[in-house]
Amino acid sequence: MSVSYPDSMLSRVTKPGRYTGGEWNSRAKDWSTAEVKVALAYPDLYEIGMSNLALPILYEILNSRPGVMADRVFAPWVDMEAAMRQAGVPLLSLESQRPLSDFDIIGFSLGYELTYTNVLNMLDLAGIPVLAADRSDSHPLIIAGGSCALNPEPMADFIDAFAVGEGEELVVEILEGYRRCKRDGVRRDGLLSCLARIPGVYVPSLYGVHHDAAGRFEGLRPLHSQAPPSIRRRILDRLPPPVVRPVVPYISVIHDRASVEIQRGCTRGCRFCQAGVVYRPQRHRSHEEVQEAARQLIRNCGYSEMSLVSLTTTDYPGIESLVTKLIDEHSDSRLTLSLPSLRIDGFSVRLMESLRFNRKPGLTFAPEAGTERLRRVINKAVPDDAIVETIAAALAKGWGNIKLYFMIGLPTETMEDVEGIVRIVDRVKKETRKSPPRMRISVSTFVPKAHTPFQWVVQDRQDELAAKHEILKGGLRSARAHLSWDDPQASLLETILARGDRRLGQVILHAWKSGAVFDAWSERFKYANWLAGFDRAGVDPAFYAHRRRPAEEVLPWSHIDVGVSGDYLMEEYERTFRGEETPDCRVRCSGCGLESADGICRMGQGGPP
Repeated sequence: MSVSYPDSMLSRVTKPGRYTGGEWNSRAKDWSTAEVKVALAYPDLYEIGMSNLALPILYEILNSRPGVMADRVFAPWVDMEAAMRQAGVPLLSLESQRPLSDFDIIGFSLGYELTYTNVLNMLDLAGIPVLAADRSDSHPLIIAGGSCALNPEPMADFIDAFAVGEGEELVVEILEGYRRCKRDGVRRDGLLSCLARIPGVYVPSLYGVHHDAAGRFEGLRPLHSQAPPSIRRRILDRLPPPVVRPVVPYISVIHDRASVEIQRGCTRGCRFCQAGVVYRPQRHRSHEEVQEAARQLIRNCGYSEMSLVSLTTTDYPGIESLVTKLIDEHSDSRLTLSLPSLRIDGFSVRLMESLRFNRKPGLTFAPEAGTERLRRVINKAVPDDAIVETIAAALAKGWGNIKLYFMIGLPTETMEDVEGIVRIVDRVKKETRKSPPRMRISVSTFVPKAHTPFQWVVQDRQDELAAKHEILKGGLRSARAHLSWDDPQASLLETILARGDRRLGQVILHAWKSGAVFDAWSERFKYANWLAGFDRAGVDPAFYAHRRRPAEEVLPWSHIDVGVSGDYLMEEYERTFRGEETPDCRVRCSGCGLESADGICRMGQGGPP
């Protein structure tokens, strides 16, 4: 039955609007007539989850199907959690205000490894066993998707089934499979074996895990005839129409604007970038489709700002023409466009200059590395001159705030490469001395990810990173540039979880029991909780973060086939250490192995609008 959080509880917590629902365009369907009830769970705060692109897509797909209802639920902040536990109130969905334990399916979106303990916390708050092995027929089916599902092993102890790849079609097939089994009275074990037959579904309980005497992963062995030896990532041939009636929050969220995904995938081939691999091939929406989506979003949501979303917005065919069309059409409404993911070149500056702003925002670029040599290594070969000239051109057009993103700890990096970051800033300051920009430098620690050419490399140790931070702090202080960097211990943990195996399940469990929750938030992250988890589980963190993987080693995610061949990734890995570039796929096919059934390179599909 519907419970709802009491007003006396909501009055004592920050931002009660996170938990009340009832927003514009939300869909509260009839519980009594729904044959399948799904809770779409995002393991972070409402403000973060409501800015996620996948959630409104799944919400629209599921709620548009007869007999299906989909509610949303987010991780409650620590004050709300304390109030819930004190009052004995379970975690409720937003739309129907029902306990999560009443739903048939709970689907988690996993996009960041440091949200893993939030998944356990949400299940516990719902009164659902956190371990999949402890659940019975009376419990909801726990499914997870998102980019983290491409190495599902660290969360395999907690998730009944993973949806691997793009979910627009896959979620419907899972739903129909569940519906058939429910009608036929199939029990939980039979349901899981049934779902395992769906391409793109991975059921961890149907596989045995093997390690050698040294603890290295040796592979998975199917324990059931329905369990395929390899799980192929689901890929859409064509992007479906964008969501044009998303839920409009009543409180401020991270991206408080309308969004249209104009393009999915990237052809650039940056070797550190997991998204560039796992969202292949590149597919575009037509100008006409984007324009129509913009019209409906403005009409249905009332937004005055719209983001044209893509991994590489300036690579979208005819982006200048599209921007002009949108501005001209919506001149009366004073629509403001936002263009993320800009390249470091004059074209990006010209494109931004064509937009309309009441007050010009800052410009953000990501050179990633401090020297041209290292940018060739990562296959993002932007010359120093291009960086300086782009910033100078932006200043000449009145853009006074510049933010640059860099990484430290990239493969083959030397201290000279780190000093190169300082030299770039010094050069910008020197060449724009009459009217220097206000510069913010954001430095993150390189995290090697699965299914990339850097999946075999080590991460810098903490003392190495500390020495590099000292170089940057000293050099950028004199350049009067503001420097920020992430917590190296958080990046270490991200690396461990991103490339871990199933043994990390016990680490995650013990860390959560030690108090780890909201690890993605700096004020909540305590590495001591994780050290306790590693100690209890008998696992060495350095084994996952600071050990170079030999080419012949079986990797914990080897059973997940993303469509890009291992030979291609190894060739890119070897080209890294030769300092060789790989051309953009639009210039020359790189032979990544992502082919359609007829053998044609899928990276060439999509076509101009």
